[in-house]
Amino acid sequence: MKSIRYFLLILVLQGCSFLDTKSYKDQTERLNSLSVKNKIIAEDLVNFIKNSDERYFTRSNIINKGVQSNQNFTTITEYSDFDVRVSRGDQIEKIGRMISEGKLTSPGRGEKRKLVWGRFYSIDVHPKTPLVGMLHATLVLQFFEDGSIVTGGWLDVMSGTRVEEDMSYLKKVTDEFFEKNQASPDLYRRLVCKGTEETIATFRRKPSCSGVSFYGPPVFRESGEQSYHFIKGMFEEFVDAYFDTVEKRINEPYTENDIIAQDLMRKSWLIDQLFSDPFASKIVPFEVWGTANLPPEIKF
Repeated sequence: MKSIRYFLLILVLQGCSFLDTKSYKDQTERLNSLSVKNKIIAEDLVNFIKNSDERYFTRSNIINKGVQSNQNFTTITEYSDFDVRVSRGDQIEKIGRMISEGKLTSPGRGEKRKLVWGRFYSIDVHPKTPLVGMLHATLVLQFFEDGSIVTGGWLDVMSGTRVEEDMSYLKKVTDEFFEKNQASPDLYRRLVCKGTEETIATFRRKPSCSGVSFYGPPVFRESGEQSYHFIKGMFEEFVDAYFDTVEKRINEPYTENDIIAQDLMRKSWLIDQLFSDPFASKIVPFEVWGTANLPPEIKF
């Protein structure tokens, strides 16, 4: 599993090989260059992203009983086009979304296969209550010129005060989804807990280990399409369940120690993004990942 997570993120965010002889004028041409079957899968993800934006930003706005502010911007780089959306409110202090459309791989990175089309999609949620941690949810899909498919993703919560009842609920939702689809979560839970060799353990985030990481071998080795649909389904199940925990705890009292734990967790996330996560620290511009996934306030 060496280097799996790093090359997945680099490839999806930055696209084709530096030495690639084929060029694409835009994302529409990339999409139309896919096989009929793979184009259907890619279009399914585009629709899923659109529907997920509507689903989770709407749910956040309902919890907030309105929105304090919205922010949208795009950033175009040599390697990737980024689309960022953020909403802020009283109870969900911040929900951020990032979409990355790959174009070019950095020299010396990635495999020899040439990327045709890829997406990286992430949602990060920061509730006001310290009884619910921050959510980090991602989904990766790539198609190469040889027709192969690469999938990935990450789903978990970084807790301040750890409410075991809620963590058990999220773990149960995850395990039941795997069981329903005749798959085992064991490998993917180990990955979410420990990270990969590219992460620097000293500075790494502290996930609850109730979720899973798909930055490793595909769930279904024989079918990239089946693995994609599995991750997409797990994404929806986990994020829905996370919002359930927010709604459950939102009006519960908390202590100063809970606030201290939340502050430490939020600072730990920033440190992870700066020094441990190669995706954030080496690939994506600071203004993109900082706006999309950092907490609304970080204390030192």
